[in-house]
Amino acid sequence: MTELLFRDDGYVRSCAARVIAADRRGIRLDRTVFYPMGGGQPGDTGVLRLPSGQEIAIVDTMKGDRTDEVIHIPAPGSAVPDPGMELVAEIDWERRSRLMRMHTCLHLLCSIVPGAVTGGQVSDGKGRLDFDVPGSSLDKETLSGRLNELIARAHPVGPRWITDAELAAQPELVRTMSVKPPAGMGRVRLIEISGIDLQPCGGTHIRNTSEIGPVAVTKIENKGKQNRRVMLAFAD
Repeated sequence: MTELLFRDDGYVRSCAARVIAADRRGIRLDRTVFYPMGGGQPGDTGVLRLPSGQEIAIVDTMKGDRTDEVIHIPAPGSAVPDPGMELVAEIDWERRSRLMRMHTCLHLLCSIVPGAVTGGQVSDGKGRLDFDVPGSSLDKETLSGRLNELIARAHPVGPRWITDAELAAQPELVRTMSVKPPAGMGRVRLIEISGIDLQPCGGTHIRNTSEIGPVAVTKIENKGKQNRRVMLAFAD
């Protein structure tokens, strides 16, 4: 198991770590700031800095087979560090920051569209959510205006933990039909946008909606009888 530093603080950019294992699948560390792909958010990229000064480029981060196992994927042809080696893990912060801003913005979008979420994807500078709603009820300009209003109000954003039993007693907290929150570990992490949105999420987020910056709904697509895909991007 790996200590997941990003879980409590998405702003930590680097950490000292020790290599647990390294094989053809990738590199495992005893602690990491790298977020592994999941919940619609891409895995982090960055570098591992060895004591010699050599850098191993990390091109993706994935979840392993066990709980809290994180696999750092090195660029093809990279040297593989030995187990027990001490190093520094550092994410590509500019990319992570954009992903955090967009992920938080998708939570805001979720809060203003009443239908269940049937899918979604966080990307670098853009994102999308699919909703089970009639198409005529969604309008690009209206959604863009409401999102930018919420962003400008500077709502605090942060994690909260509840027990599995508390989540089971409040099924309405789960908005995403395609991604179920992990259960069976005793507690579940929620992301709360103060006064706006509260739902289970394991991704990384900013601390205040004002950090998102201006956004625009770029397209609304019909993906089925009542399935509407809402796409948005940073306006700057």
